[in-house]
Amino acid sequence: MKDFRYTILEFRFAFLLKFSLLILSVFILQGCGPYSFTGADINYSTTKTVQVNYFQNNAPIVEPGIARDFTQKLQDLLLNQTSLDLVNSNGDLVYEGEITQYYIAPITATANSTAAQNRLTIAVNVRFYNTKDPLKDFEQPFSFYYDYPGTTQLTGSALDAAVDIIFERLTQDIFNKSLANW
Repeated sequence: MKDFRYTILEFRFAFLLKFSLLILSVFILQGCGPYSFTGADINYSTTKTVQVNYFQNNAPIVEPGIARDFTQKLQDLLLNQTSLDLVNSNGDLVYEGEITQYYIAPITATANSTAAQNRLTIAVNVRFYNTKDPLKDFEQPFSFYYDYPGTTQLTGSALDAAVDIIFERLTQDIFNKSLANW
């Protein structure tokens, strides 16, 4: 009989311990609120939509198609890293701006006074509007570059790859500034 009572006491203690841990876990997790694995700080109860207006290419050197490509890359990043719906007007979050720079410059020289290495730089000016929290609005330039050998012509697929690398970094920087609060 004594062994049976001891087992009941052990059972009660184990049950109370597990139940207490469960209740504690619920309170801890409830206090954390929703979490985004992308780092986005979005109140999904009020913010449902994002609008990305077309980024005009106002750079002195105009590379055809990069305005469309940049706009699409920013839209894709926002759709992939948030659960917001993309809209054409009246978005809760609005991105707009223009490409302001597109240029290639030598960054190192050879003994023959030719470029040993060149740099492609692209800059965009971004205006971000958060209609649910106007304190988060901003206007800011972003730029990034791609270095390549001076003997290489940056055309065709090489140019596409360089622009893709630059746009990946630019869009991630814009995302971080506007939604990740970094």
